[in-house]
Amino acid sequence: MLPAVVVRFVLVALALCALSWAPAAPAQVKQCVTPEGQQIFTDRSCAEVGGTERAPPRAAAAAQNKPGGGCARSVDDLVFEMTGAFDAHDANRLAGVYHWTGMSGTGAYDVMARLDALVQRPLLDIVRVMPEEPEPAEPAPPFPAFDDSDAEPAPPPRPRAPVALRIEQTLGNSITPSRTVFGLQKHFGCWWIKG
Repeated sequence: MLPAVVVRFVLVALALCALSWAPAAPAQVKQCVTPEGQQIFTDRSCAEVGGTERAPPRAAAAAQNKPGGGCARSVDDLVFEMTGAFDAHDANRLAGVYHWTGMSGTGAYDVMARLDALVQRPLLDIVRVMPEEPEPAEPAPPFPAFDDSDAEPAPPPRPRAPVALRIEQTLGNSITPSRTVFGLQKHFGCWWIKG
C-alpha cells in the first residue's frame, strides 16, 4: 500500500497534466486605429494600445451577414462569385458554386481539372442564357363573345429566369474565342452551376 502523501502527489500531478492538455481558448484579434491613422492588430483592448476599434469593411460585413451560409441566393450572386473566381484564377472558389450532388469521385476529378483550366483563361463575360420564347397563342377573336369589361386584367407575365450561364473567354494569350456553357440548378434555395 502506498503512503497517503504519495497518492496525493500523484493525483495532483495528474490533475496538473490534465489542465495543461486543455485546448487554449482562441484569442480574438481586434483591429485598432491610432489617432495618427496607424492600424494595429492586437488581442488586447484598443484603449490599451492608444487607439479605437475599427469596424470590419462593409464588404466583409455583408459577406458575414449573407443568408444561407454564403450560398448564391440569386443568379446575380452566382455571377458575382464566379467573376471573383475567374479574377483570382481560383478553381477552388469556382468549385464552391458547382453542384456536386451525386457525382462520383472520378467525375469530380475530371470536373475539377476542367474548372482549373477555365479559370486560367482570360474572362471576357458571363452571359445569362434565357429560355426560348414560347410559341404565340392563337389570336383572340376580333370581338369577345361576352362582355368582360368588369373582369380583372390578366396578370403581367412573370420574369423568366435564365437556364444557363455562358462563359465567354479567349484561349491563352490569343484572340481565339472560347465558350463554355454551364447549366443552372436551384437546390435548397441556392443557385449552382452544373454540366
